[in-house]
Amino acid sequence: MVKWMDNLPKWAKVVLALPCLDVVWVIYRLVKSLGKKQTLGVVLAVILIVVGLPWLWLLDIITIILLDKVLWF
Repeated sequence: MVKWMDNLPKWAKVVLALPCLDVVWVIYRLVKSLGKKQTLGVVLAVILIVVGLPWLWLLDIITIILLDKVLWF
């Protein structure tokens, strides 16, 4: 799933970062941290699921447009 998400075109990444769909990127962060066995990343991803959804979409759109990726470890 992580490689597939990384290889999406920029327009698709931006669409997935829209407010109602941004939960996809939060789950991406969780799966990426689980795959790398990063405990801090997993805990932070779970916290972002609860707390970050109202504002995280804006950060995701900005970083996708500027860096072509979401901000994560």
